[in-house]
Amino acid sequence: MTEHSSIPVPHLTTALTGPLQLLEQHLLDNQVKIETWLRHEWCKTSPPVYGSVDLRNAGFKLAPVDMNLFPAGFNNLNLDFMSLCIQAAQDILVKCDADITRILLIPENHTRNLFYLESLCTLQEIILKAGFDVRIGSLISDLQSSQTILLPSGREICLEPLQRQGNRIKLNGFNPCFILLNNDLSNGIPDILQDIEQTIYPPMRLGWSQRLKSNHFSYYQAVTEEFAKNIGIDPWLISPLFRYSAGVDFLKKEGMENLREEAKNLLNEIQIKYDEYNIEQKPFIVIKADAGTYGMSVMMLSDVSELEHLNRKQRTRMTASKGGGAVTRVILQEGVYTFETIGMKEAVAEPVVYMIGHHVVGGFYRVHKNRGPTENLNAPGMHFEPLAFAKCCNVPDLDVKKESCDNRFYAYGVIARLSLLAAAREKQEGIV
Repeated sequence: MTEHSSIPVPHLTTALTGPLQLLEQHLLDNQVKIETWLRHEWCKTSPPVYGSVDLRNAGFKLAPVDMNLFPAGFNNLNLDFMSLCIQAAQDILVKCDADITRILLIPENHTRNLFYLESLCTLQEIILKAGFDVRIGSLISDLQSSQTILLPSGREICLEPLQRQGNRIKLNGFNPCFILLNNDLSNGIPDILQDIEQTIYPPMRLGWSQRLKSNHFSYYQAVTEEFAKNIGIDPWLISPLFRYSAGVDFLKKEGMENLREEAKNLLNEIQIKYDEYNIEQKPFIVIKADAGTYGMSVMMLSDVSELEHLNRKQRTRMTASKGGGAVTRVILQEGVYTFETIGMKEAVAEPVVYMIGHHVVGGFYRVHKNRGPTENLNAPGMHFEPLAFAKCCNVPDLDVKKESCDNRFYAYGVIARLSLLAAAREKQEGIV
């Protein structure tokens, strides 16, 4: 019994005899086939260094809605899994470069976001305990000397200014052989990182200045079609339908006709699948920037007419992404209900699964007390249920009741790894 054993694990408000239970059981029944297939795929395609996947659990469907290649939130993982994180870091970093000894970690330019800095500190600790010398170099332009910040946890983190010498990036008294990015480069690749000779992961072309969510989900769709054929399921049960629309300007109301047409077609496509599975809920879609993160530029709709009546505040909110970049291209994604709740007040929750290399190292729940099952939970007012995954996601318990948390978490781990495999193919094929 661990100190985390009393942590409340979110539960489905849907009946456990529903279609999701059939999907979960099908994954469990095919565990050997699934693990064999994934093992072969990782031999063909090396995984990203790390990643996190946002999942939505509708009861009748379990699917990813976002995949982040520069994840934060490591401080929310279960401390019982720290040894797994360390082993996974050792494994993937050596595969990236067998001669790694000194690692430069480059974070986001957050100095006031203490939650992010706690995550960064945890990531640094994982790398240190994995046996690598690691220091943090900041891209903040006016950082002239090292800055030590005391964190709420009592830990300290030191940010140091980057130095460019020829084609190498250094810190004062520290010449790294490997650079690990924890910055999604939403504002583009900075000059100081252009044409450097050191190995850098994830590849900078996978930052949000170049990467598109619609491309990722194209890869994911292909992955799930192969996977679903292998184990005999409908790929729709684990994959959101989607489309995209370019040349959109919400403020100037340009490109809206095409956007409405794509939205109409997608809603009709979803309804066909709902009818096939006798699903009574109303289909909805999520429209969001095709590049970017932090839950910005996101809207939900269940009727195309809603696009004709956006007020100025709504249109303004859809025009800018992280870093102030203009939104001109959006992805329209099938909305996946989340029927998981936590606590006495049954706050809506969605799982976030974390991986280092191809190893699932745990996860937690994003929770929002003021949002409903169709809404975006990555918004002001959200909080995380740290350590919520009382068990890890990579090993099911086949000897217990099939509705056990162990087995639900295994299902999460399978879907998250499929998303990671899609990202690995993005990385390998270089199409972003």
